[in-house]
Amino acid sequence: MRVSPDWLREFVNLKVDDQQLADDLTLAGVAVESVQERDGKTIFEMDITTNRPDAMNHYGVARECSAIYDLQLKAITPKLPQVGSAATPFSIEILDEKGCGRYTARVVRSVKIAPSPAQLLERLKIEDHNGVSNAVDASNYTLMEMGHPTHAFDLDKLEGGKIIVRRARQGETLKTLDGVERKLHPEDLIIADAVKPVGLAGIMGGLDSAISGSTKNILIESAWFDPATVRKSARLHGMHTDASHIFERGADWSATLLACNRVAELVLKSAGGELKGEPVDAVASRIIRHDIWLRRSEILRLLGQEIPATVVKRILTRLGFTAKKPSHEQMLHPNASPATIEAFKAKMTSYFKEMGINPPVLGWINTISEDDMAVELPTWRLDVEREIDLIEEIARIYGYNKFPNTLPSFSGGVIELPHASKEARVRSELLALGYNEAISTTFIAPADAQAFSSVVAVPLANPLSEEQSIMRTSLLSGMLGMLSWNLNRGAADVRLFEMGHVFSAYAKEQTQENKMICLGVTGNAVDASVHNPARAFSFYDLKGDVSALLSAFETHNLYFDAHTASYYHPGRSARTVANGQTVAQFGQLHPDIAAARKLKQDVYIAEIYLDTLFQLSLRTPRYQPLSRFPAVDRDFSFLFEDSISFEQIHSAVSTLNIAELQSFKPAEIFRGGTVPLGKYSVLLRAQFQSAERTLRDDEVAHWSAQIIKALEALGGSLRTS
Repeated sequence: MRVSPDWLREFVNLKVDDQQLADDLTLAGVAVESVQERDGKTIFEMDITTNRPDAMNHYGVARECSAIYDLQLKAITPKLPQVGSAATPFSIEILDEKGCGRYTARVVRSVKIAPSPAQLLERLKIEDHNGVSNAVDASNYTLMEMGHPTHAFDLDKLEGGKIIVRRARQGETLKTLDGVERKLHPEDLIIADAVKPVGLAGIMGGLDSAISGSTKNILIESAWFDPATVRKSARLHGMHTDASHIFERGADWSATLLACNRVAELVLKSAGGELKGEPVDAVASRIIRHDIWLRRSEILRLLGQEIPATVVKRILTRLGFTAKKPSHEQMLHPNASPATIEAFKAKMTSYFKEMGINPPVLGWINTISEDDMAVELPTWRLDVEREIDLIEEIARIYGYNKFPNTLPSFSGGVIELPHASKEARVRSELLALGYNEAISTTFIAPADAQAFSSVVAVPLANPLSEEQSIMRTSLLSGMLGMLSWNLNRGAADVRLFEMGHVFSAYAKEQTQENKMICLGVTGNAVDASVHNPARAFSFYDLKGDVSALLSAFETHNLYFDAHTASYYHPGRSARTVANGQTVAQFGQLHPDIAAARKLKQDVYIAEIYLDTLFQLSLRTPRYQPLSRFPAVDRDFSFLFEDSISFEQIHSAVSTLNIAELQSFKPAEIFRGGTVPLGKYSVLLRAQFQSAERTLRDDEVAHWSAQIIKALEALGGSLRTS
């Protein structure tokens, strides 16, 4: 919303310059986002919160200025000629009291439709309105000035001499001012004449009854429509107008007559004509607002500072509230009888209950002060409903910058979450490996829950859609969605990780949460250069990343096997087990699943179970000096069945607990040739070294014999040539 400081000065005699005014408004919660110059004049770009439709106009902002600077606010008082007592040529029927609480209208005859005066057009340009005609522009001007939507009909195009506010009937249509023929829904609130719809209530008027160059007689309307009703119709028809913006947030019920008269005044000035009859003001329902009890003790308790009662009353009065003495007994005399006290307590308890305040059971009677007050609420402040709302109004106008800076009292200490350091280490490792952290939605489709997990899913009671009706049982669905999103936008090399919770139902109305990390990779591991071509990411790259991550923890008896879920590629995936528990599974996404999700590149994923991993301690770096004594290498050439993995070989050798065995790894693997089908030949290299002495040949021979015996127990046969 844009506001002209010059326009504000027509309502409040401001002494400050524009920049200071912008700063003071912002400090009071009516934010000025930017100060611009247009044609040599200052314009404020405002950011008004959605709960303050009363401030979405110049008069509303002027009211804020009046309170901030304690200045008189000039009232909007339309000057209209006297009219005769002749009956008005139309009537108003409100058939839907819920949708329309009030409808005010009046007639101006013999107008001359023409362009608006230059001064009025200049004001309209603040909001980029170029002007339509003097009658239409008067309505837009009034909206900018006082914030209440109005509309002008061509009176001669209204049939039957009446206005009817009702719900649309099945099959009715309305061509709105934007030229669109709209099929009306039975829940739409409409303005109609005796024959047809002429406007979509609170949103837009109809084209067939619009003001045109030939219009001679006009009907000016100003109404109050139910916010929920307007919002529903606006969403249904995909419309958002200046009028609906206000009505959806809550217009001022009492402003209809004033707005109608203000438009009439502007029309008479710019289009001539003659008022016919008094305004017709049909009231179907009233907005009833109860007084709020404002306690001085609560102001002190919440703001932590004494604010004089005179200042409190001044602020509230300037904002349009009426501060008055309570209608019940104003305070209790110290020498009152027990009967009087009990009677007073009963009355006040009933009053507090009516106001929605829950006072303490004991002692509240003694907190009543002569400065406590009952505050009558203005009809334009629908956002103020409780005592705390009033205290907020006092604080922001008084000035938050006037409250002394104090540290809040705190008797406890900052307690770090149990696994905070481990989570930080995991994040650090993954970022160092080139992964970017991402976050996906917690809700997934039932099909994804079934495809990527075997646990019982937790359904949502009120899901946004069928595709988001289940609490996620795996992070994989979200990860594949994020990878697909990047690939579809030309990002071919992607490395992402997500850390989050997955959910499962394990008993009646009982939900279990487990923390996991999911890695997702696609594209190249090494980019192309002038020296080498690009190299695609592979299973071994992912295994290296998982191993690097796990190396941050104290893992014992760590091994890999091929027992992975069905959504992994059966020949390019692995499970990681530490201390007998699964800590991760990773590999290439199964080609069938990749094809179903239209992933045209190989995708590699890893799932790391943090609840299990975090049971392990972080690895503490330890210094170990290099041995001054020589190392001894021994090679073993063995023939194994294809079913025997290196993990089994390494595990068999590790159980020998040879302290001097520094490393044991495969040097060569060979298949074919003289090697029988279904078997492979592997050259294993063992390195022995002591930190205290030079090893003897007999010691090395003894250890080598142990290794050979352990490998033969696996079914291996030592090759001699």
